[in-house]
Amino acid sequence: MENYNTITMIKDEINRVFVGKEDVVDLMLTAFLAGGHVLLEDVPGVGKTTLAASLAKVITCSFGRIQFTPDTLPGDITGVSIYNMKTGEFEFREGVVVNQILLADEINRTSPKTQSSLLEAMAERRITVDGNVYELPRPFMVLATQNPIEFMGTYPLPEAQMDRFMMRLSIGYPERGDEIRMARQYIMGTTYEQIQPVCPAEVIVAIQETVRNIKVHEDVLGYIADIIELTRKEERFVLGASPRALLALVSASQAAAFLKGREYCKPDDVKAMAHPVLAHRIVLTPEARLKQENIASILKSLVLRVKVPIV
Repeated sequence: MENYNTITMIKDEINRVFVGKEDVVDLMLTAFLAGGHVLLEDVPGVGKTTLAASLAKVITCSFGRIQFTPDTLPGDITGVSIYNMKTGEFEFREGVVVNQILLADEINRTSPKTQSSLLEAMAERRITVDGNVYELPRPFMVLATQNPIEFMGTYPLPEAQMDRFMMRLSIGYPERGDEIRMARQYIMGTTYEQIQPVCPAEVIVAIQETVRNIKVHEDVLGYIADIIELTRKEERFVLGASPRALLALVSASQAAAFLKGREYCKPDDVKAMAHPVLAHRIVLTPEARLKQENIASILKSLVLRVKVPIV
């Protein structure tokens, strides 16, 4: 398949410096090729920034990073209009969001008003400042991080904003051998800055278009719809998957098929993407939380209950 080898080279180059987490890299690239955004929820120091910067460097994309704090303002993200006394006109000064890959670090440490300034950019790939609309560069992806351990001074993301992320991923601690290899690379001075660019951003835009044209059989669409419907009927869920979740699962399944070198989706692609795409959009009932029910386990059982089409 056209450009399939390019993606393989991208994965190999990232995995050269981001050690031992090939599955996370695969899922991040799946979301990227599907045109989605990713929420990285993990403890500090596991390489979230390295992963984001590596992706930008290997594709020669512009990269912006902002550390969210309680006093971060929406204008810090989207940009502001400044009056130029020489010309007598207002000039737009771009914010950090006007990049192809944006790392929003500790997104839950800023106010809901500032968090919401990302919504238009994530959903429509554009921003509105003082009534003027500015298109964002393509490709465009938000990689947001949050620490699941510390809750003091944080503002939990509302369900509407969680729904904007195609996937929520956790990197986790590396295995012992991988960690030793990481230490060896650190001693040798190997960092993500040594990543070699594999392709320009224009190639990724073309690949994203190819992914959108991956064939999805009507029966596979029905299979996805059945999974989504079961999440809405599940008594242990107070909130099931939205129509946006259905579309995200379709897009992620198309990207998963592309990464496996196929031009069509299989039910196995849907199964593989169900948890990373749906889990963070679902809310347990208070009773289920008291019983310490696990969303991942419930989702797995729901998927197993759906009749798998033969395509």
